[in-house]
Formats: sequence, structure tokens, C-alpha cells
Amino acid sequence: MKLATLVLMRSLVFLFRIVPFGALYLFSDLIYLLAYKVVGYRKTVVFENLRNSFPVKSEKEIRSIASGFYHHFCDLIVESMKAFSMKEEEVVRRYEYENTAFLDELCREGKSVICVGGHYNNWEWAGIASGTQLKHRPVGFYKPLSNKGVDAFIQKTRVRGRSLLASITNTTAVFQKDYGEPAIFYMVADQSPSSARLAYWMPFMNQDTAVLHGPEKYARLHNMPVVFAYPRKIKRGFYKVRFFMLVEDPSKTAPGDITRIYMNTLEKIIRENPEYYLWSHRRWKLKR
Repeated sequence: MKLATLVLMRSLVFLFRIVPFGALYLFSDLIYLLAYKVVGYRKTVVFENLRNSFPVKSEKEIRSIASGFYHHFCDLIVESMKAFSMKEEEVVRRYEYENTAFLDELCREGKSVICVGGHYNNWEWAGIASGTQLKHRPVGFYKPLSNKGVDAFIQKTRVRGRSLLASITNTTAVFQKDYGEPAIFYMVADQSPSSARLAYWMPFMNQDTAVLHGPEKYARLHNMPVVFAYPRKIKRGFYKVRFFMLVEDPSKTAPGDITRIYMNTLEKIIRENPEYYLWSHRRWKLKR
């Protein structure tokens, strides 16, 4: 079964390699019709999340956001599959970093940084696009798959050049490792924590929300500056990523400050264009 899964994965990657983007987006439109109009993929979760997050919006507005979400979500599916076979130069052209000067200066000073982001727009291309656009050594965290063959294939194909993938099960060791140069640690930290007891609790999108403590924990432990990566969708298949300094000196913060600043920044961005957030995720399944 595991071998069959690997063969299927490789076959899909080959298919996406030879199909141009224009045709892939026609396929995305077809997936949208099936996922939203026919199957109703996680429709209950999506609409519950949207109604709770935007209680003053009308049902018509909620449906408009939901439709936009499913359109973008289907684009993200084909873009994620295409990433396995895209050349680094093509990803850089489509996923452009705008303001890296202050990051370059931190790198020259020998400072590693933590880069937080959310499940917003396209976060999947960062591992490929970072290697040539950043002076820091990019290190991304991911959850290893039980299928070792597929897991090895993902590690080999989802990063390029200087970028590295690291297991979330070895987070402490990853931060302690000497990479021979300053590193930028990517942490997409808006998913629901596994433990309500260890989480920070705070308001987020009009709801009492459990938040992962990892980025703040390691920022304070190693006194690493924390920056935020904001990918903006320019048009289908093209993004521009802007960085914001959130906390330059974590040693001067109180517990919870970094997490609160991060979540407030993410919420502001989501409210500007809510259709690009991952509303199908069971984000608020934990209760205090």
C-alpha cells in the first residue's frame, strides 16, 4: 500500500510537471466546482468558522468569502503539486521577496531570526523561493509522514539549494545546530495546538483561541528577532512577500507578548482579504 502511494505520488508529480500553469488553473476551476458545489468539502467547518469570525457580516457576504476561499484553495492545491517539479528560478519569479534589506543587515551582524507566518495565501513555495532570495540559511519545519518513501520524496523535492527541511519532532535540536551561517527559521504557527494546557489563550478572529507557544518559546530562549512574512497574491500564480519586524529583542518582552503581536498582525491581514485564509482547518476545536 505504501509503495502504491509513492508510485501514485510520483505519477501525479510527473503529470503536473508537463502540464502548463494555464491548463492547471482550468483544472483548479473544475476542482472548485466539485469541492464547493458538488461534494461540499468541509463546508460545515468553513461556514462555521466564517460566521464566528465575522458575526456582523450578512449571509450573502459570508457566501462570497466562502466562494473566494474555495477558488483560492483549489489554486493552492495545484500550485502545491506543481512545486514538486518547478525550477527554483521559476518559483523566484512567481514568489518574489520585496524588502529583505533589514534581514540582510541582521545576517551581516550574525543574527539568526525566526520568521512566523500563517496559512494565508501560498505558504508552500517559501521553501523553494528562500534559498536564492535570502542571505540567511532557510530552515523550514514540517511534520514527517508515516510513509517513509513519500516523506523522503517530499524532503528531496520541496526545498531547493541552501534551504533545509527539519522535523518538528526535533525542534530543540534544530535551533541548537550550527549551520555555519545565520539561519532563518520558518514557523507557520497558526494551527490548533495539540495541548490546550500548554497553549497561550487570546482573542483571535472574534473567538477565544488556543495558540502555539513554540515561536515565542524559542525566540525568548535564543533571543532571536521575530519577523512576519506576508505573501500577497498579485494574480493567479504570482505572489509578492513582504516582511515585518515584529520583535527585535525578545529579552525585553513579557510572556505572551510575542504571540499576541504575531496573532494580531495575522488577524489584521486576514481581515483585509479573508478569502485567502485556510478556513477549512478546524482551527477552534480546542476550548479553554
